[in-house]
Amino acid sequence: MKILLTGATGYIGSAVLDRLVAAGHNVTAIVRSQQSSLRATDSGATAVIGDLFDSAWLSAELRGHDAAIHTAAGSDERDAQLNAAVIDAIIDAFAGTNKAFVHTGGIWTYGSNPSISETSVLAPIAITGWRPEGESRLLGSEVKATVIQPGIVYGHGRGISAMLAGAAVEDGPLPLIGSGDQHWTTVHVDDLADLYVRAVEQAPGGQSYIAVSGQNPTVRELGEALSDDVAPESDDATIGRLGAFGEALLLDQQATGERARTELGWLPTRPSLVDELRATSAA
Repeated sequence: MKILLTGATGYIGSAVLDRLVAAGHNVTAIVRSQQSSLRATDSGATAVIGDLFDSAWLSAELRGHDAAIHTAAGSDERDAQLNAAVIDAIIDAFAGTNKAFVHTGGIWTYGSNPSISETSVLAPIAITGWRPEGESRLLGSEVKATVIQPGIVYGHGRGISAMLAGAAVEDGPLPLIGSGDQHWTTVHVDDLADLYVRAVEQAPGGQSYIAVSGQNPTVRELGEALSDDVAPESDDATIGRLGAFGEALLLDQQATGERARTELGWLPTRPSLVDELRATSAA
């Protein structure tokens, strides 16, 4: 298929691009700069410099493609505006065409929950409060749309792995995020990319898939994978240090991602986040 991909040089998008190219798809990467254009081209895409906030322009680009995947993110302040513009363009270009669209959501919209599934009641926190309206509009449209809801993404020493490892200090305990008793849902970026490819190729549309490994470590377990000496902090201290992002990391969440396994044949196989952190600590 000829697939339009946003965010192709980002953490998730670059992994998705690699998997799409490996699967034999013809990928157009929408990028913002010449430097990003060169990176996407080196990875096997045809790069087009453009503005995702321009819905009319993006809609015209989309019409020449068989499918699209959206992984791009703006700044925190403009994420809602960016996603609304992309959804507007997708509905305009793809509604009624049976062309597949895969959209990126996030598991934090479910709030704290010990057993999250796609039918769980939404309880978004401040940082994700804008997501449900757009996702509902998309899934209720005539677009063959799928929403991927990733857990906390890690892999290759980037993402959450880099943040946790960067908190380690030579002298003194490793500060935890909150008490450390909360669980995180996790997914390796390469496993996540595999799911995007399966979704664009196979998903029937009209629903979401929780993208998690099924490994739900506590923050204390993650800290102890890096250091023998860890120290909890109060929730207020975490939020004071990390802001709205800290509020998200204080959520206590667990999930299995069974629907993606059952319906799309997805099988996460990469090392767990605990294993990656242990390897980082031993290096």
